[in-house]
Amino acid sequence: MKLLLLAGVAFLSFPLIAQEITSKDSIPKIKDQELKEVTVYGNRKQFLKVESDKTTVSVKDNPMLSTGNAFEVVKKLPGVIATPSGGLTLNAKGISIYIDGAPSSLSGSDLENYLSSLPASAIEKVELIYNPGAAFEANSSGSIINIIMSSKRLKGINASFNINYNFNKYQKPSPQILLNGKEKNLSWQTMLGYNYIDSETLQRNVQTFTALGNQKLRQENLSVNTNRNLYFRGGTNYRLSKKSNLLFNYNLNLANDRSVFDAATFGDNISYLNDGITKTKNSNHEISLQYKTKLDTIGSTLDIIGFSNLFDRNPITKSNAIDNIANVNSFNNANLDFTLQNYYLKYDFAFPFDKSKFSINTGGKFNVLNVGNLGNYNFNSPNLSTIDFDYSENNLAFYVEARKKIKKFSFTAGLRFEDFRVKRTAVKEGEKINIDFTNSNFFPNLSALYEITQDINLSASYSKKINQPNYNSLDPNNGSNFDQYNASQGDPLLDPTFFDNYEFKISAMDFVQLGVNYSTSKDNNLFVFSADANATEPVSNQTFQQFDRFSTFSAFFNFPIPLDYFLKGKEEFQKRMNTIDKMNYIYLSINYIKSDIEGYDFPYSNKAIMNYAAEAQFILPWGIRNSMTYYILPSGNWQIYKVTKPIQQFDISFSKDFMNKKLKIGLHAFDVFNANNVNALIAGQNLETTFYKKDDSRVFRISLTYNFGNLKLDKDNTEIQTEKVQSGGGILK
Repeated sequence: MKLLLLAGVAFLSFPLIAQEITSKDSIPKIKDQELKEVTVYGNRKQFLKVESDKTTVSVKDNPMLSTGNAFEVVKKLPGVIATPSGGLTLNAKGISIYIDGAPSSLSGSDLENYLSSLPASAIEKVELIYNPGAAFEANSSGSIINIIMSSKRLKGINASFNINYNFNKYQKPSPQILLNGKEKNLSWQTMLGYNYIDSETLQRNVQTFTALGNQKLRQENLSVNTNRNLYFRGGTNYRLSKKSNLLFNYNLNLANDRSVFDAATFGDNISYLNDGITKTKNSNHEISLQYKTKLDTIGSTLDIIGFSNLFDRNPITKSNAIDNIANVNSFNNANLDFTLQNYYLKYDFAFPFDKSKFSINTGGKFNVLNVGNLGNYNFNSPNLSTIDFDYSENNLAFYVEARKKIKKFSFTAGLRFEDFRVKRTAVKEGEKINIDFTNSNFFPNLSALYEITQDINLSASYSKKINQPNYNSLDPNNGSNFDQYNASQGDPLLDPTFFDNYEFKISAMDFVQLGVNYSTSKDNNLFVFSADANATEPVSNQTFQQFDRFSTFSAFFNFPIPLDYFLKGKEEFQKRMNTIDKMNYIYLSINYIKSDIEGYDFPYSNKAIMNYAAEAQFILPWGIRNSMTYYILPSGNWQIYKVTKPIQQFDISFSKDFMNKKLKIGLHAFDVFNANNVNALIAGQNLETTFYKKDDSRVFRISLTYNFGNLKLDKDNTEIQTEKVQSGGGILK
């Protein structure tokens, strides 16, 4: 360990974008009247920065990250685990996705599809915020991943063309062009791209219905999916004065997707075949207007932002089925009309008092969210059945957060007030469920940090959070494939979940982390397979179930192995200390996770689960950079799900720059051994399910990026920055 820390003085782990950071002494003086971002420069390139409250990961120019999409980036971040149930966690805690500091209002497959449409090449960096403070939404189960898109503002007109050509048995091209420029007080950026992705998913279930004498169903579903989307992202930054800026952004995403499915169900006197097609069109509009101003010469600032998100989706399903034993034809036709409107207005004040080593932040937000989903169904009948779901939420919030540094100690204390007013209405076959409730709560956060040395910090934190059930969990409509033996629906009766999150961590050399998390929750909502005890036929229902008490303990350890120190010797290693993109190394991440559910009897032993991940970089002759990643999730228990076989994946990439870095070409292979699949056992009410899922994850990619125009990008908005005004703790500078 001592050797790792010694080598880590210059080794800032994880093969990500090269960025320059200068020592504090070389910061150029900034005129008192000018509004500029605070930037710390240095003489070494930094790929990843670990702080007490967050980790900042650069994405740009990393061939393993920047050639894919935002969803692929998130899944490859240190400490992020893709769960057997399809969700994502960070150090065993649930994740809320933010984009450019704004929380996404989408959830479930809508959020995954949206992230899959965002090109990773347009991402500047990603912030992993482990225990967010009062400045962030209380509606977060524990962790936040903030995706910060590129915002280059260079004189003249500049452009970057990028294309990713993905292939296996399907072809998957994704071209993109990025234009940006600056003229006097106006800077702007425009991104336009298109994705055409074909893929397939195979799913098998063996289900035992305990209330029906252990009757079994064997099911298989193969779906071939086509995802087509056109996206546009435009933004401007107008400098109103030396103290004020006005920023405007408009983002558009249009999708036209198709899923062709072929399903079969077999059991006692059951031989059911079902095939059909689902076509889905959706559009997503995001508009934001932000005003930023500097209030005085000591750094006090005011930010005001107005944001709106308009999203709609219209899946249409047509299927034809036959029961071979009963020789009966059946069908399932569905037409859904889903709409979402989200509006919010927020403000943030920052008041630093450098002489006293004290700062205070305060702000507020008002948010309105409306969701509607009207489903029309023809299920083995010409008669039309309808499910009408409506959800509305008003959220008013205020917060205050103070930071104080006393010698080697830094303290943070915050309090956030959240008032939720929620209405849910679901009408099905004439039966109406109407739920109105109000949640008014205070959410405190506390953190303390001790500087053991200049390079080693010890920190502890606590936060209280709430997780309102999202529309994907509540909506009784179903936009996926189902038949007479399978149903899927949300539960409009779910209560919000309250979390108490504790964290203790040691950070060293800006890249080593050793820590533990403990979270307890009340009324946690988990996705389960269940069956009706009074049913006369075997029907599997996929829905969300509430568990009274749920706790999770996790430990994590992230550290690098500087291979050049061993392979090249200490002298050569020191020569490469300031050129991290020319070094050979391995970065390791280890997670231990154990969950307990009060009042739930596990039908199998409650074994903790481990996760191991490694990312390596090797510099080959002729300036070729080789990157490799490998992760494995061995068998064990994940919440109520038992992973019966390891989940693993190995990726490899080769990249090289040409024409003075104007042209970048990469060759990539993902899931080389085609080993990424899920095998799990899920014990639900009156039903035990053995679950298998396999995506066509083995994909080969050719990436090409060409930049032209003003290419002086080394110090223009590409730095990893510490934005303490929005963080939940850390050292007060």
